[in-house]
Amino acid sequence: MKQTKENVILKSIMAGVYIGVAGLVYLSLDNHVIGAFLFSFGLLVVVTRGYFLYTGKVGYLLPYTKGYLVVLLKTILGNMIGIAAVAFLFRLTGTSSVVTTSSDLFALKLDHLWYETLALAIFCGMMMYIAVDSFKNVKHDLSKALILVFAVMIFILSKFEHSIANMLYFFLSDMYTLKAILYLILMILGNAIGAVALNLVETKLAKN
Repeated sequence: MKQTKENVILKSIMAGVYIGVAGLVYLSLDNHVIGAFLFSFGLLVVVTRGYFLYTGKVGYLLPYTKGYLVVLLKTILGNMIGIAAVAFLFRLTGTSSVVTTSSDLFALKLDHLWYETLALAIFCGMMMYIAVDSFKNVKHDLSKALILVFAVMIFILSKFEHSIANMLYFFLSDMYTLKAILYLILMILGNAIGAVALNLVETKLAKN
């Protein structure tokens, strides 16, 4: 079915909402392993319901098809709207411990040098491509779910940079600085590089 402008935006907003909720769960738990495991709920909902998440879509940018870049830009916008809505709504609950944890986490991310952030974002893009592409192409239901869950846990526990998830920390922490915005853009680019590169390699291998 051809995606209308409204469908893309709405599906992207919903993806942002679920990734935002998953992020809140992660921030609420002291045990990072359990938090990383539960975070995968967000991506599972996204892929099973066909929602649009930038880090799940960007890997298929090349070979470029007409209009796909516009779809990606709309996806980023929708994801940001969904994440922002979750963050602002959650702040109304007055749960200061989660907001403080988010602020501390995002501050640590901004302490990285730019090339460290780029590298971490590239690794995350690779993990997200593996998760989404495996869910799409692996035939066994349990196997595809396990690959997705493990890919999510790996990127979180390894502290790889997921541009959309980091938007939750950005909005919760109120760190609206030029550096924060530039680092989010760097993460968006890094996620694209990792996902696109892995897709190109696997596509070439499949042809041989």
